[in-house]
Amino acid sequence: MHGAGNDFVILDLRDGAPPPSPDLCRALADRHAGVGCDQILTIEPARTPGSLAGYGIWNADGSASAQCGNGARCVAAWLVRDGAASDARFVLDSPAGSHAVDVLGDGHFRVAMGVPRFAPAQVPLAVEGAERDDYAFALAHVGLIRFGAVSMGNPHAVIEVDDADVAPVGVLGPALQDSGLFPQSANVGFAQVIDRSRIRLRVYERGAGETLACGSGACAAVAVLVRRGRVDREVAVSLPGGELHIAWPDDAAQVAMAGPTAFVFEGEWTG
Repeated sequence: MHGAGNDFVILDLRDGAPPPSPDLCRALADRHAGVGCDQILTIEPARTPGSLAGYGIWNADGSASAQCGNGARCVAAWLVRDGAASDARFVLDSPAGSHAVDVLGDGHFRVAMGVPRFAPAQVPLAVEGAERDDYAFALAHVGLIRFGAVSMGNPHAVIEVDDADVAPVGVLGPALQDSGLFPQSANVGFAQVIDRSRIRLRVYERGAGETLACGSGACAAVAVLVRRGRVDREVAVSLPGGELHIAWPDDAAQVAMAGPTAFVFEGEWTG
């Protein structure tokens, strides 16, 4: 499946089957010798009362992740097609918490992604002092880099750029991930403000590299830019693989992310 080009292998483990090993994740994600995907999603029994199901998230390198907005929509679409979800609203449990899902029709879903957390210890970001809207650090072999930092259940750095097309995603993304500033690494977003209701975004994800879309990254970028006064609280985010719509009604509210899903194919793994 994919959500705005962010692609996944979905495994139904509701029967109690064990999660995939790191080796299996890497084999599945291999785009030459395997299936090929950004992440592996496992559909699991619900973890909290009232939830329809839970899901796990595994990066292409075999590491575990706590949040994936595009993946949440794909899990929701899978459960609707499976017949497990018959209501227009239901709740899913991710590794980061519980998320209300609204069925919008035509393969589109809206997911409540949680309240952004900016305190350095909650991102986590290895700096002293209070949270700031903008951090500046000199990185070896790169120079001065400025970014915002926020957790959407997983850590994000957001770098504002003049032109997303020519942003040095493949250089600054891994440099910031490897800098030690983010003890758990981070998804690094490169955001170009078009106007107060629209941005363009590219994201270099931890464990996967640059992807065509990152749902939690879109939420993070909007949250950081709202705090800076750069955009309004409802923003269309244009990513290389498609468009997401992000709404953050107020600072205490959850960020809502809406976007498409698509089924690509089904098969049996024999590797």
